[in-house]
Amino acid sequence: MSSSKFKPDTKMVPVPSTSIVPERDVGKRPVLEARHLGIEFGGLKAVDDVNLMIGQTEICGLIGPNGAGKTTVFNLLTKVYQPTTGTVMINGKDTAGMSTIQANRLGIARTFQNIRLFGNMTVEENVRIGLHNQIRYGMVSGIFRLPTYWQGEKKQHAQALDLLSIFDMQHMADVKAGSLPYGAQRRLEIVRALATNPKLLLLDEPAAGMNPHETEELMENIIKIRDKFQIAVLLIEHDMNLVMGICEGICVLNYGRIIAKGTAQEIQQNPAVIEAYLGKQKEAEG
Repeated sequence: MSSSKFKPDTKMVPVPSTSIVPERDVGKRPVLEARHLGIEFGGLKAVDDVNLMIGQTEICGLIGPNGAGKTTVFNLLTKVYQPTTGTVMINGKDTAGMSTIQANRLGIARTFQNIRLFGNMTVEENVRIGLHNQIRYGMVSGIFRLPTYWQGEKKQHAQALDLLSIFDMQHMADVKAGSLPYGAQRRLEIVRALATNPKLLLLDEPAAGMNPHETEELMENIIKIRDKFQIAVLLIEHDMNLVMGICEGICVLNYGRIIAKGTAQEIQQNPAVIEAYLGKQKEAEG
């Protein structure tokens, strides 16, 4: 599959650090700043001194060989794990000591490498779980089915269908999530994450299991999501056509440390990145 039509032409510029952000985001507070982030498991450093900055509307890639620590970084950013060292700032607010739910309310949402939908619930019900932060009626109104309850239900139904329409899935609203094809389940998980109204959307291998046509549609939709909601996207992905096609900034992780940052062209030409991938390939062949 050719990704040439998706090639981002964004100019990336240095900011007062070792990071780069899209030119359009200069002067705006970064949506994410991870500083000297690290975590140890039994004395083993799984992530070590990771520094990561993402602009308000940036599509950023986090890549690296298998076992490099990419999903662990996601777990640190979303507070599944509490870091051993360093800080995570979301829109300028320190997330130290926060729970996953608190971090989500602050504006960070994610999908998972292994799909985590509620299979026995409908597509719409899965999306409405993501809308829980936006419920405005109280318990009494819900118990006695007062007008505010029905108004809230009507609004959530409309919101869910609007979000599903991003992937042209609104006609599947009453279908059980578990009966959807694999690619549709992946898309539904993205919609559910969007329902939490994030400022930063983390996608963990969103193209896994997708055929080339589905992957191309996904690329179009990630760009559409960024533009429609004016949010940032950070993705882990092994499909280099997708990464190089839509990511404006790319960070490369190896053995828990960031070994390179830059644009797609810079990353493709970086000797340390080439060595990391070729080294892993040689190990597998050996």
